[in-house]
Amino acid sequence: MMQIYLNGEATNTTCTNLLELIQELELEGKRFAVEQNEMIIAKSRLAQTPICTEDHIEIIHAVGGG
Repeated sequence: MMQIYLNGEATNTTCTNLLELIQELELEGKRFAVEQNEMIIAKSRLAQTPICTEDHIEIIHAVGGG
C-alpha cells in the first residue's frame, strides 16, 4: 500500500499503474482525463504508467446532462 494524492486528497492505494486506478474508481469506458505530477497522460498509456508513492494524480471526468 502506498500513499498518493488523488484530486488533492491523500489516498492509500494498492494500484500499481494508472489503468488499475481508473478501474478501481469505476471510470473505465467513461470520458475522463488523467494528469500525473502535472503531466497529461494519454488513455493509451495508462497501463504502462506506474504509480509511485507521493504521486499527485488529478482525474477529471465529464458528466453528461444539462
